[in-house]
Amino acid sequence: MSEAVVSTRSGQVRDLVRSAHPKQAVFVAVLLGALAAVDGRPEREYLSAAAAALAVQLSLGLSNDLCDQRHDYRAQTVGKPVASGALPASRAGYWMIVLILLAVPLSVQNGAVAGIALLVTLPIGWVHNRWLHRTAFSWLGWTLSAAVLPAFLSYGGWAGGLHGDPPTYAVTAAAAAVGFCLHFVTTLGDLVEDNKSGARNLPLRIALRIGAPRLLVLTILLSTAAVADLVAACLTVGLHR
Repeated sequence: MSEAVVSTRSGQVRDLVRSAHPKQAVFVAVLLGALAAVDGRPEREYLSAAAAALAVQLSLGLSNDLCDQRHDYRAQTVGKPVASGALPASRAGYWMIVLILLAVPLSVQNGAVAGIALLVTLPIGWVHNRWLHRTAFSWLGWTLSAAVLPAFLSYGGWAGGLHGDPPTYAVTAAAAAVGFCLHFVTTLGDLVEDNKSGARNLPLRIALRIGAPRLLVLTILLSTAAVADLVAACLTVGLHR
């Protein structure tokens, strides 16, 4: 195989990984795996939880870039291989489907109810990517997805079946608040590009009114409070009812 072919294939793999939003996917996977470990579950279970979350998040990352292809092209957003044509949309779509097919058994491996809870974040993410995330309702998908993740952990087990108990209301509400804040955290760096592309998501709407510096300070304060509330809920009332 020639050096040029190897280089081309390596570039395509890099573009595919970049389009899957790997930093966000790894962060969520590591976080859920760590929380499962803190909950006292054995190694095979928290590794299974992390693997399932990783597959789900990577597929949603590809979905996001596919849905935003036209808008990213119009704004000339840097680091978007699908919009630039470096990564064909058909190839990104193919690997998105592959990741979804992997996510189903990986999720159910954590238990039937836990698997359903994690897989529910897929249609929520699709609706968010396709219709909501460029509107004033851009916060909704993040909030709902974060709210169901405690159920994924509390019902988690091994090899299908029914395990665990429902999550506490306090942890569920705190997780939803963290998800709401994370939407702002992940959007702050893209405010200029979003404005160029015609998006009017909630963080951008607020930034246009109060200014990006004030929005940054507000996001830091709210995110800190939300994370502190989640930690306090986990340490006091706990994850399980």
